[in-house]
Amino acid sequence: MTLLPGIGHNGGPPLEEEPDPGGGRLFLWKRAHRKAWKTPPPEIALRRLARAEELGISYRDYTLEIMERGKYL
Repeated sequence: MTLLPGIGHNGGPPLEEEPDPGGGRLFLWKRAHRKAWKTPPPEIALRRLARAEELGISYRDYTLEIMERGKYL
């Protein structure tokens, strides 16, 4: 019997290495991760880089904040 994740679980990959009986959840998770971190067009990347430097944080941290909050800082 497999327990389903509870409320608030993001459905991410398991922390332990185990076979994926669900039919590819790890594959879907990795694909979504690649899509989220896909390099944006140069104009957007340069604008984000400039704003991150103004705030004193890295480009990756700034992009992560955009993805987590859904709005720009």
